[in-house]
Amino acid sequence: MMSDPDRFADLFQHFGPVTARRMFGGEGLFAGDVMIGIVGDGDEIFLKTNETTRAAYLDENARQFVFHMRSKPAEVALTSYYSLPPRLCDDPEELARWAKEAHEVASQTETAKRKQRQRLRETTARQPAGRRTRR
Repeated sequence: MMSDPDRFADLFQHFGPVTARRMFGGEGLFAGDVMIGIVGDGDEIFLKTNETTRAAYLDENARQFVFHMRSKPAEVALTSYYSLPPRLCDDPEELARWAKEAHEVASQTETAKRKQRQRLRETTARQPAGRRTRR
């Protein structure tokens, strides 16, 4: 049975709505349609990073989210998600800044861009012919 998808609402109140969604045997942490994080064991939160934002996580001794491949049990997949520094749980405004950075990073991934293009096509297809605009 899945936990409450809105259980992180208080934690992210200064950032905006965040929900946990079941995926691949775990949970992704979403802001709208953008996956900004992963929920690990014990509800530990790992946020999306890139080469630039990752330094702040490493300065806080954050751990990288890793998972074991089911198809190849001896292999571990490394990810670009790093654990949320515990001190941020007591500083919701600072946590909001980190979440915003994670959202910006996640929004630039090919998956997020592809979803955005798909939503745009669907929206355009639903508009009456006289209202469609060309770009």
